[in-house]
Amino acid sequence: MQNQKIKNKNMQVVKEIKVRFILLTLFIFTLVGSGFSQKFGYIDSEYILAKMPEYTKANQQMNELTEKWTKDFQTKYNDLDKAKQKYQQEEILLTPELKKEKLSELNLKEEELKDLNNKVFGINGALFQKKKEILKPVLDQIYQSVEKVARKYKISFIFDKASDLSMFYADPRHDYTDFVMEDLGLIKKK
Repeated sequence: MQNQKIKNKNMQVVKEIKVRFILLTLFIFTLVGSGFSQKFGYIDSEYILAKMPEYTKANQQMNELTEKWTKDFQTKYNDLDKAKQKYQQEEILLTPELKKEKLSELNLKEEELKDLNNKVFGINGALFQKKKEILKPVLDQIYQSVEKVARKYKISFIFDKASDLSMFYADPRHDYTDFVMEDLGLIKKK
């Protein structure tokens, strides 16, 4: 379940970066293209990313890191559970003051684990930051290539079919995914 949450957050980060890129691209091309006829196009970034060895490597790196951190946290939570079980077994023998002290220690450890979990797996946690750091070079490659293709074909706007922006219909004549992939060296020139 933790891995699913992490994967959802990872996808959310990628989508957030894509949306920002689209908005920036729209703004730039609006300034550049004002007064001219405007051409529109789109790409499928998910398809492009799936074909990029750099993305596969970055994704694998993120999965390994996520798995490592998840195992570390699972070990810590298991240790806490063992400490709680030990307390329950000894509870009968403890004085009220000692019970209170042990419970306080257990609660403190539990709160520390929750805080640490949020710092690592939280919305702006270490995992989120690491994902941005690892994926940035890959996404920058795509952005630079999209910009090249847009300039080459004099396109005012390029949308991403894979982003959260709704695209109810996309004419295949305006699909520039292959041109971007060609520019990235992922496919041979047509």
